[in-house]
Amino acid sequence: MPFIVLVINPGSTSTKFAVYSGTNSIFEQSLSHSTEELAGFSSIAAQYEFRENAILRALEERHFDLGSLHAVVGRGGLLHPIPGGVYRITEAMKADLLSARYGEHASNLGALIADAFAARVGIPAFIADPVVVDELDDVARVSGHRLFKRISIFHALNQKAVARRYAKSCGRSYEALNLIVAHMGGGVSIGLHRHGRVVDVNQALSGEGPFTPERSGTLPAGDLAKLCFSGQYSLQDVLKMITGRGGMVSFLGTNDMREVSRMREEGNKEADLYYRAFVYQVGKSIGAAAAAAHGLVDTVILTGGIAYSKDITDRIAEMVSFIAPVVVYPGEGELEALALAGIMALSGETEIKEYLP
Repeated sequence: MPFIVLVINPGSTSTKFAVYSGTNSIFEQSLSHSTEELAGFSSIAAQYEFRENAILRALEERHFDLGSLHAVVGRGGLLHPIPGGVYRITEAMKADLLSARYGEHASNLGALIADAFAARVGIPAFIADPVVVDELDDVARVSGHRLFKRISIFHALNQKAVARRYAKSCGRSYEALNLIVAHMGGGVSIGLHRHGRVVDVNQALSGEGPFTPERSGTLPAGDLAKLCFSGQYSLQDVLKMITGRGGMVSFLGTNDMREVSRMREEGNKEADLYYRAFVYQVGKSIGAAAAAAHGLVDTVILTGGIAYSKDITDRIAEMVSFIAPVVVYPGEGELEALALAGIMALSGETEIKEYLP
């Protein structure tokens, strides 16, 4: 009998959830939350009971029996850096998320809601591969100045999931392969996966790597420093330039790559330049990861929402196929990845780890 798991992925204005039986989705649903609904909460963490009740009502409307569940898996949030894997939700973890000790983000709600549901029926609750997964080699942590240290924040959940999916497809273990995984969405992260560890990856949240639909990526440091002290911009202005109003938003006023593609097809030369520049920067970063791997790369994997664009993936593949074969797994796949992690934990295929404060 397959394991049945409830998976929960909170976003800033939505809560996605699904029930899986084994690797098969029984149903998926996305609940939208208006600005007015969320405005009354003093913090993101304070929303967890409101969102839990919204999911509960949706499950009741489907006449779903919570007693049929074997586990609940929530999206991992901003915790202290931890190795990848499946983690049991503990009081220490919840305390860090409730206090936003390491930062406030909607993903912090995942563990809180999952634990609340699990407590209702006395089953385990987990998170898996949060964005703070840190498996970097020591040499990859070094920046260009002693006051700065490179840190690991990236799309760990999807990167790890597609890496394992690829390994399974070719009858090998994830731990036996050297892979480069490029996740392309609102943010872009390019990870070097060496024998099951992401030993190098760009800090995809706030200013490193290729530019993205809404993030600036790496900027000229000297010019950025001058802009910061020009007196024209506040700290919040600059942070928004880096994350939220950077990339394609700053160039073309949109964070939708489909719109960028439409603009260039209609003859917009600026759109064509920035479209090609996006491909160029992603391909160049994949090449840098290959150098870090000494050229020993089994496969390059392209994933994320932008990977639905065959033109973009074909252009990147043309740049990097000399490194290794290129495989495309489009989409985020976050709910499926959470479900798979829960099933692996329940079946004993993977170790269940403990989060220590």
